[in-house]
Amino acid sequence: MNTALLLLPDFALILLGAAIRRWMHLGDHFWSGVEKLVYFILFPALLINAIVKTRLDLGAALPLLGTALAAMAGGMLLGLLPKMFVRLPPLTFASVFQCAYRFNSYIALAVAGMLFGSPGIATMGLIVGAAVPVANLVSVWMLARHGEVGLWREVARNPLIWGTAAGFLLNLLGFVPPAPLQAFLGRLADASIALGLITVGAALRLENTPGVRGVSLWLVTVKLLALPLIAAVTGRLLGLQGLNYQVVVLFAALPTASSAYILAMRMGGDGRSVAWLISATTLGSMLTLPLWAAWLLR
Repeated sequence: MNTALLLLPDFALILLGAAIRRWMHLGDHFWSGVEKLVYFILFPALLINAIVKTRLDLGAALPLLGTALAAMAGGMLLGLLPKMFVRLPPLTFASVFQCAYRFNSYIALAVAGMLFGSPGIATMGLIVGAAVPVANLVSVWMLARHGEVGLWREVARNPLIWGTAAGFLLNLLGFVPPAPLQAFLGRLADASIALGLITVGAALRLENTPGVRGVSLWLVTVKLLALPLIAAVTGRLLGLQGLNYQVVVLFAALPTASSAYILAMRMGGDGRSVAWLISATTLGSMLTLPLWAAWLLR
């Protein structure tokens, strides 16, 4: 119940975005501007702010990160399966494919803190810091190869990748931002959470692109059920125990990231279907996350 209540504010922000879009009539130009603000300014600030604060001990964390990346790899493979049976426009498939393995880092840190306190936040932060560039690179590659832009040009100009790289570099250099800069980055990071979810809600539609519903339901199942199961098995095989094991399974059970919608829109993809998947996994996780947490804490 506590985990379900923790997810409620994020879901409420998505519904608020849908309500604003429907009743305030702000126009497409307004929402396009908000998407650019979130994508180029607020999300990179969120990544830098989170990664700089994370203590990196890669030697001790290799099994933890290996389990997290194995779960993501499993999501990618399972996400590709529908391509063998369903014919979708390549850019549509590339858009929804990322929903099989991307994760909501806002909910990740909130759930880890609620269940395990500061140690949980630190452990989840390490996973998120390592997994974000992998998720972004694969997503950009899939969308770029089916779109009208080149992969390396999109990678070079992708602010999420640059934000992640900058955060890692500053972390490895031992840079500690002065208090005014910490506060500045923190304010931008806080704004990204609300505006990012509101833009998701603004693009929310009752129906997917025609022909995508079956694939979408499969991806919801993969994200909420198959990935945490993969993490649970892999973690045991790699000898994970205690906090690390619990956190990595919860990481695998997270709903899809709101940034998946923004990336799809920025690269000319099927934002409507991605928005539906984000909403569906977020709503579904209000049931599945408490169940996974109850199993881990039994």
